[in-house]
Amino acid sequence: MLGKSSTELVRQRNSALVLKALRRHGSLAHTEISDYTRLSSATVSVITNDLERAQILSKSEQIAGAGRGRPRVLFSQRRDCGYLAVVVISSDVVQYSLVDYAGTLLDRFNEARSQKGADATVFATAIAEGLRRLATRSQIAPDRMFMISISSKGVVDGTEPILRWSPILGREQIDFAEVLKADWPSKVILGNETLLVAAALGEREETGNGKDFRALAALSLGHSIGLGIVRSTGTGEHELTAPNFGHTLHVANGGLCRCGSLGCVEAYAGFYAILRAAFGVPLDTIPAAFVPVAELDKIAASARQGNRRNGLAFRQAGLALGNGLSRVLSLNELMPIVLTGPGIRYYDLLREGVEEGLAQSHVVRMEGMPELRVVADEEALVFEGHLNRAFTIIDNEIVLSRAAAAAEMHHRAG
Repeated sequence: MLGKSSTELVRQRNSALVLKALRRHGSLAHTEISDYTRLSSATVSVITNDLERAQILSKSEQIAGAGRGRPRVLFSQRRDCGYLAVVVISSDVVQYSLVDYAGTLLDRFNEARSQKGADATVFATAIAEGLRRLATRSQIAPDRMFMISISSKGVVDGTEPILRWSPILGREQIDFAEVLKADWPSKVILGNETLLVAAALGEREETGNGKDFRALAALSLGHSIGLGIVRSTGTGEHELTAPNFGHTLHVANGGLCRCGSLGCVEAYAGFYAILRAAFGVPLDTIPAAFVPVAELDKIAASARQGNRRNGLAFRQAGLALGNGLSRVLSLNELMPIVLTGPGIRYYDLLREGVEEGLAQSHVVRMEGMPELRVVADEEALVFEGHLNRAFTIIDNEIVLSRAAAAAEMHHRAG
């Protein structure tokens, strides 16, 4: 019995390796799968044949150049094996996307979110309705959906899809599994948005740099301030954390933050904080729920033309970010910092303050300024993070369900 159990565990692990290779590298030939997974040719043949019979993988032929030689047989995910719904909750819109099992985007639409106040029940009902619309538009039955993957800025539960705190709803919580269970048999997962950004950047680094990648931090600038950290474990896996950076203390008894606390990093570096500083509004003024980017663009244009007050507003925001990041590096290690989000359009105005804040850290004075990179397309990173996380879970569950089905058939035959 122990021998059979050990053999089955090895088979599950190898099947997961094959699916992971196809996720990371796209359609692959038999020999390429063997190279990437370091599995024997015979093992790859058994696994791919098994997954093809189960309609999880499909085969296609690629004609050799100039039409000579035998065509290459490529394996890839079977697109109609099942589907993934992705919901991205932002400050002003909720984005819904439908993706097939191969990771191909099939449909996407945005729905504007009301800025007149938030109610958790109304908001959750709107999410459920948006998902129904997504399925109806593509005529996908709910039981064909493998998973619903949701993301938001804020604080999410570590084990359940529960939004604990968000810039949108404050302390009003939403249990998305509870909200969606009546209409959707799918598994529901929830992730911190900046954590997904860090995960996507980690995958890119691992693919590009391999063993040289150690760690990086992703800093999202915008209405909210988010941070995600990704580390390589040295075994091909990543360790991810999302410290509540925007709501860590910057100044004791300082400016009023949207979270209700005083002196948070976000209260000095978020869009509403820059607006408040530019207009000389008292720091105890209740923060604006939403600041249009167009308003910040006007302040930035004025700062670039030499307006000292507006320039100082951005410099102070950069200083708050740099001071906060210096604490992160002191508690972790020196690592590259990737800045993303809508706020990077003002990075030329923020950078001097960011570097000044970082330079006040002992670790930076000892080891030098960390590499600062700017990545413009945060939306693409969030989406990549959703796909990486969701399909890793889906692929592993497929492997486990296949193993369970095989065990049941063996039991019945016995």
